[in-house]
Amino acid sequence: MQPFLKKVFLLILLMVSAVAQADRVKDLATLAGVRNNQLVGYGLVVGLDGSGDQTTQTPFTVQSVVNMLTNLGVQVPPAGNLQLKNVAAVTVTATLPPFARPGQPLDVTVSSIGNAKSLRGGTLLMAPLKGADGQIYAMAQGNLLVASNGVVGGGAGAQPNLLATGRIPAGATVERAVPTMLGNGEYVQLELMQTDFGTANRMVTAINAQLGPVAAALDGRVIQVRAPMDSNQRVAFLARLENVELTPAAVSPKVIINARTGSVVMNQAVQVEPCAVAHGSLTVTVAPQQGGNAPAANAGEAEVGGAVLRFGKAASLNQVVRALNAVGATPQDLLAILQAMKSAGALKAELEII
Repeated sequence: MQPFLKKVFLLILLMVSAVAQADRVKDLATLAGVRNNQLVGYGLVVGLDGSGDQTTQTPFTVQSVVNMLTNLGVQVPPAGNLQLKNVAAVTVTATLPPFARPGQPLDVTVSSIGNAKSLRGGTLLMAPLKGADGQIYAMAQGNLLVASNGVVGGGAGAQPNLLATGRIPAGATVERAVPTMLGNGEYVQLELMQTDFGTANRMVTAINAQLGPVAAALDGRVIQVRAPMDSNQRVAFLARLENVELTPAAVSPKVIINARTGSVVMNQAVQVEPCAVAHGSLTVTVAPQQGGNAPAANAGEAEVGGAVLRFGKAASLNQVVRALNAVGATPQDLLAILQAMKSAGALKAELEII
């Protein structure tokens, strides 16, 4: 039996604390209408040391350079065969936060869309950033910050850094504000990040207990709260509202499996019913606890090639997965077993594969 740390299978157990802890309203819900907006643009990075696009394979880079030079008053001969090694075509992305005003700086991410080998040392020329409505909301320009080392790690495990992406801190300036309304009339609405009727009810109870009878649940996700009409008073009211503490309802049992890496994430609510699974040379048995407090002798076990590991009554998926890993189950074995347990009704949880 190989050591645990040398297993191919990677297990990640995310256990929810058994002791209920209070969360704030701001941790569980957002204010309707107060949201980020994604911006995207196209631009050119210049000043690269021969690591730019191969223009014979990226004609859009040449076209962009010609258009830029024409706008600057430089006439390029139509038959000219430009061999540009120090230029790269890139996409520029940024996030416009709520209440952003013209003149506010934004961080931007610049990513190559051609075949440039590296953007290190380059400078982004002025690029407009547009929203989903096609309007320009910011302008970006500046020197790129890219990882300085060509490789990370050492020896045979050395891996190259991703040099085709860089960032420009405060590299964009907001040119247009997005109107953000703090509610509709005398009401504001809270939207739970996850729909849950129990949490919605508890949030209404907690808000009304601390701020008076001002909140009412519209459904399992939206809570309507009456707020002052004066903007200054409304901001002060919302500051108190978002810090109201409550204990959310118990989470639903859920198991998330990454089929590529073999990682498994589960919460404490996951349980398994008595079952038996045979998968190739792997046999798993989960049996209920016999009378009294003493578990059955074979209450839970996993066997591979004659090696048997007993792990108690195996009342939770946590114990089952640990046992499978200990006897050498591969990620593919685990995926097949959990899916079979879910289909048979033995796995009492939502199974999500990513």
